[in-house]
Amino acid sequence: MVEYDLHHIPIVDIVNQIILYAAQHNASDIHMDPREDSLTIRMRMDGELKDHTVIPKEYERNLVTRVKLISNMNITETRLPQDGAIKGRIEGKDLDMRVSVLPTNEGEKVVIRILDFTKSLTGMDSLGFSKKNLKLVEKMMAVPNGIILVTGATGSGKSTTTYSMLQALNKEETNIITVEDPIEMNVEGINQVQVNSDIGLTFAAVLRSILRQDPNVILIGEIRDSETAQIAVRASITGHLVLSTIHTNDSLSTIERLLDMDVERYLLSSALTGIISQKLVRTLCPKCRKKRPVTPYEEHFFRKILNKYVGEVYEPVGCEHCNHGFKGRIAVHEVLYITDHLRDVISDPNIDKEELRKIVYGGGVTTLLQDALEKVIEGHTTFNEVIRIVEVDADLEKTIVSEVENTQTKTKYVKKQDTTEIIDAYELEIIDAYTTEIEIVDMYDIYVYGN
Repeated sequence: MVEYDLHHIPIVDIVNQIILYAAQHNASDIHMDPREDSLTIRMRMDGELKDHTVIPKEYERNLVTRVKLISNMNITETRLPQDGAIKGRIEGKDLDMRVSVLPTNEGEKVVIRILDFTKSLTGMDSLGFSKKNLKLVEKMMAVPNGIILVTGATGSGKSTTTYSMLQALNKEETNIITVEDPIEMNVEGINQVQVNSDIGLTFAAVLRSILRQDPNVILIGEIRDSETAQIAVRASITGHLVLSTIHTNDSLSTIERLLDMDVERYLLSSALTGIISQKLVRTLCPKCRKKRPVTPYEEHFFRKILNKYVGEVYEPVGCEHCNHGFKGRIAVHEVLYITDHLRDVISDPNIDKEELRKIVYGGGVTTLLQDALEKVIEGHTTFNEVIRIVEVDADLEKTIVSEVENTQTKTKYVKKQDTTEIIDAYELEIIDAYTTEIEIVDMYDIYVYGN
């Protein structure tokens, strides 16, 4: 916890110090939570909220008013939610933030989101794509018309990915127009439009006008309703490359969501170029991470999902350079390129969800879980972090647990012939060979010690 000298330092400087601390420690959000007797300030670092400081109640109003003032909000309005933005330079550091104020029973709750688009400027290679997925994304971007969707939950890095794609497409011969709410990042050479629903400047209204502006590439900040979805799909069919985001978890749910938004199947099948689904997982600190043997559950998990034997994984330790063993976050991806066969399937009204799932994931697509586990093997993150962030099918988990239990009732160790050396069977990759009480595998005797 950090302590601030509120008696001697002006509130203006206190707010600056809080924001600067968050920016220097790579926090993504600052939460100012009103309590009965204080204002608790927390910061989200590497995806987790950490207590930062506690401000006495008598300073709460002045601090919140200062934040609202620099965010261009109405400081006299305390009964309604408000949104604002802070753009400026604090102690030589350029900062771009989005601010939200929400009235609660204990006072106004403030959340400041610190936008960091440095990765967007460094190219697609810095986003954590595997070689296979990066080639698929580049293949999508090479298609002159169609719609590419980036999907994921709030705060999963969708904007960073879409802006990276825009940077790659931003060339002299290309006319790029975006419609956003709000404009996240100003990009030189791109025409950007800010939505304003109060005066009728909606996504749908702007999109109709954009189509008369001779665009090559259109970015729609987010597909939120049926009208926007339908116009976006039609724009992609008429010779434009459309990029957009949508709040879904994976490729299959994205297709289903668009169909639920009353997008005609024949239009969706011909318009959709690809879907990029992503989540963020915490990255292990490279200075202090250490290896450990896998547990039986983890070993079976890797075998089931990746069909690989994995003997060791990394785990966090913690040092002065990181946050309890983690430093930063990396994206895990599921990239679906729409093939001609998949187009035929999407346009078929008689196809059910289970059949669609088999076809979507039966074509060699690397799922979010598979990509995440590969990053565990590479030492980028931990097995526990993947299980926490990426949803695992309940039936699959039940099957793996059952396999582990069945294995543990059989042999656990092997003894080398003519020696007393006992070796863990998991290290020898011969668990599945336990079919009889005693069996010879190479130069090893397998002894059953099970219950």
